[in-house]
Amino acid sequence: MSTGTAIVAVSARQVYSDRGHPGVEATVTTTGGARGVAICTAGISVGSHEIEFAYDGGKKWRGKGVMRAVNAVNEVIAPALVGMDAARQQAVDQAMLNIGKLKVGGNATAAVSAAALKAGAAALDIPLYQHIGGVNACTLPVPGVICLVGSDRYGSGARSGGKPSYAFMCYGFETFSEASYAGWDISVEWSDVLNKRLGVPKHSVTHAPGVPRGYVKDDREIWDLMVDTINKLGYEGKIGIQVDVASETYWEEDQGRYIGLFSETPKTQDDLFKLYHLMVKEYPFVNLEDPFDEDDYESHAILTRELDIQIVGDDLFTTDPVRVQKGIDAGAANCVLLKVNQIGTISEALDMIQLAYRNGYGVMPCSSRGEGEDIADYCVGINAGTVRESATGPTGNRFLQIEAELGKRAKFLGPKGFKGRRFQK
Repeated sequence: MSTGTAIVAVSARQVYSDRGHPGVEATVTTTGGARGVAICTAGISVGSHEIEFAYDGGKKWRGKGVMRAVNAVNEVIAPALVGMDAARQQAVDQAMLNIGKLKVGGNATAAVSAAALKAGAAALDIPLYQHIGGVNACTLPVPGVICLVGSDRYGSGARSGGKPSYAFMCYGFETFSEASYAGWDISVEWSDVLNKRLGVPKHSVTHAPGVPRGYVKDDREIWDLMVDTINKLGYEGKIGIQVDVASETYWEEDQGRYIGLFSETPKTQDDLFKLYHLMVKEYPFVNLEDPFDEDDYESHAILTRELDIQIVGDDLFTTDPVRVQKGIDAGAANCVLLKVNQIGTISEALDMIQLAYRNGYGVMPCSSRGEGEDIADYCVGINAGTVRESATGPTGNRFLQIEAELGKRAKFLGPKGFKGRRFQK
């Protein structure tokens, strides 16, 4: 064990997360005084196959209080980890897995796992991305800027958590900093476009508005505005469109149709296939996430074969190696959305990443579960080609800091950061 890396304390508390609801904040401290602090929180849209979180139930916090998980950290996990080496991530995570994620809650293990990772890096006095990926950690991903959220524009999608959501992805640049500026530039312009063309109140660069019901009749109107904005600023062929569909949340079993997805017109599965082909043919879509139901591997596989862009599985895979292997066997999607807090520990997430890479899949990190700006270090540590949003704001700042630290070693893959035949030519 390295001097100063032994864990002397593990603690947790309930905090407000960036989602506005309670989250678990864990702190891991080592003998040398190094500390790692991390938060785990639920997302807005949660797949049914994600690891189960420990919630308090009852009326307080609308049943989503996390004191059960906090107490599990303080009373069960902490005694098991004190004395272990924070620099040995797999051993730390295995100790928690031996206790059982279902016993203490995935939100408890995920928060502690991430805190231990950060404590280990701090104790070794190396950047988090280097602790994750070693000397090979030098790639900065293609980032995006969120530009539209909301699910009520056609009077449906109450289960969707605000999806479909759209983002501009900035790929046609030489460096991350150039891509970051383009993201800021187009986000400012987009706010003016929505205000002038649709009457939507102006928004900040890091927060996207929803389009209320009655403002548009079809999402094609939104796509047209996005293309106009891209072209007006001279970013044609440099900025593309990303959409997180969360399609299963629009499926109405009694009608056998998707209701309120992309327009008021009900859609069959075949209708969606045709629409996705149109989107990619007529608009600069570069990334489709969860285009079909979370258990529909076959449709994802067909779409991946037929389209030449990046197809991402989030609810399809839930950062779970078992589900990713099933997708690999079926040929479903070509990229996995990484949310460590879907699976419960850093080590399990890293196992999934290696599985994906060995089979030619990309990995697209996302910070929606409390990771915050740490997602930048995760991205560089695993040499991810793309990332959800993150061009600006605190995470963008962290990426720019890492880029400066790496200097000439920093790599930005641009279009080749994507999976899909279009980008690999």
